Amino acid sequence: MARKGRIEIDQELCKGCYLCVRACPADALEAGAAPNSTGSVPAVFARPERCVVCAGCYEVCPDLAIRVFAEEQG
Repeated sequence: MARKGRIEIDQELCKGCYLCVRACPADALEAGAAPNSTGSVPAVFARPERCVVCAGCYEVCPDLAIRVFAEEQG
């Protein structure tokens, strides 16, 4: 059974480098559409149903803007 979970991206901390988008093997992340208060366009968790909780996005984020949460398996 595949692991499931979710991530949170702090839209104000994200500078829009998109390293997380490139690191995601499940294609769950993408570039956002709206800029934050600094003018950067942050990444968004666009397809949460695809997340496999690998934490690759968290590992590559240079700004610590991503938090990963694994769901309990029943």
